Amino acid sequence: MPLTITPLLNIPIIHQADNLVNILIQSLIETSVELEDNDILVLAQKIVSKAEGRMVNLATVIPSSRAIELAQQTEKDARVIELILQESNEILRVRSGAIIVEHKLGFVCANAGIDHSNVAGDGSSNEEFVLLLPIDPDESAKNIRAEIQQQTGKKIGVMIIDSHGRAWRNGTVGLCIGLSGIPAVIDERGWKDLFGYTLKVTVVGIADELAAAASLMMGQAAEGTPAVVVRGFPYPLGEGTLKEMIRTKDQDMFR
Repeated sequence: MPLTITPLLNIPIIHQADNLVNILIQSLIETSVELEDNDILVLAQKIVSKAEGRMVNLATVIPSSRAIELAQQTEKDARVIELILQESNEILRVRSGAIIVEHKLGFVCANAGIDHSNVAGDGSSNEEFVLLLPIDPDESAKNIRAEIQQQTGKKIGVMIIDSHGRAWRNGTVGLCIGLSGIPAVIDERGWKDLFGYTLKVTVVGIADELAAAASLMMGQAAEGTPAVVVRGFPYPLGEGTLKEMIRTKDQDMFR
């Protein structure tokens, strides 16, 4: 069965407390897509964060002395640095324009995933808003999945993705930061290859592979397509978690 990725149409700008599921159901209707069992709904982190009220007005942020110190090193807004510190377990690297951290969710990323692009809040045009990642993306995906399944009767998976850079390659790619009803990784150790060789180290990050494919259709700049439906995923659906994709510190050779 071929893998198909269908962008959902006419999704409006999302605001805090919007019923994201109802918006997605309406978009499915307008896109003429009827969900089937084993479909996967892939959502941009940004619409989930907005619906969950994760926007922060920088005018309300008071930077600490540590944030001011790092702002001088990075040439970034000290208020944004303060939010990065609040959203992180540990600061790993610092350079002009970027801070690499271990996010509270456990993964390593730049600037704690805090986004300034395509973010606007209600109020004065002088106010500046940034967007934080969902508090618990797995739980967000689980709740969205449960409500969609209740309304449609279809057994689906839900994935939340974000754009991340990588330590050893240029360019950002879509990565999974939360999921429900989808396996995160597939352990192929013990499987046989074409020539009968037994695989010993192969663990495939299938959630991230799907996230990268979906992000091709969702875009990285204007972000006018924040949701897609995936059909024909070549693995059976099952339960996975973000934690399964995060390498433990003792296995992380880049720290």
